[in-house]
Amino acid sequence: MAFNLSDEEKKYLLRLARETIEARLNDQPLPKPEALTPNLKVKTGAFVTLNKRRHLRGCIGYVLGLKPLYQAIPDLALSAAFNDPRFPPLTKEELDDVEIEISVLTPLEKVNDPNEIEVGKHGLMVRQGFYEGLLLPQVATEYGWDKWTFLGETCLKAGLPPDAWKDQDTEIFKFSALIFSEEDFGD
Repeated sequence: MAFNLSDEEKKYLLRLARETIEARLNDQPLPKPEALTPNLKVKTGAFVTLNKRRHLRGCIGYVLGLKPLYQAIPDLALSAAFNDPRFPPLTKEELDDVEIEISVLTPLEKVNDPNEIEVGKHGLMVRQGFYEGLLLPQVATEYGWDKWTFLGETCLKAGLPPDAWKDQDTEIFKFSALIFSEEDFGD
C-alpha cells in the first residue's frame, strides 16, 4: 500500500474518534479537527470498528473516499457507536471497555481469478445486482478462514448464497487496508 500514516497521525485519528464518541455521550460539542497534515486531508475509503472485550461492538465505513480522513473518521466513529443496526447504541458505561480500530482502504481492484486473493492481506467485496457485501482483511485472519471460506462469508454478508461468487454475474473486488488500533499504542 503506497499510502501511509505516521504514528502521530494514527494516534490523532484514534483520539479524534474517541473524543467524538465521548462528546456525543456527554452532550458536548464535537471536537474540531486541528493541525491537519496533508495525509489527514486525503479522501480514501475507511472503516471504524469498535471492539468490546475483543468482541465486535460496531463497525461502519465507506468503501470509497467520500470525505477527507479527518472528517470521515469522526463521522464513522459516531455511526459505529450509535447507528450500527446490529447493536444498540453505545452507552457511557461501555466506553471504557471499547477499543477503537481504524482501517484505511486502498481503492477496489476487480478480481478475475480468486487465486489472486491473499488472506491476511486483502479484504473482499462482492456485488451481484443490488446485493453487496464487504469484509475487512482482518476478519478472515481473526476467524482462521482460507480464501474459499472468505469468499463464501463475503457472499453471505451480501445476502447471497455462499457459492454466489462462482456466478458470472457476481463481481469480486479486493482491497488492502492500513489497520491500526488503540491497542497498538498502549492506549
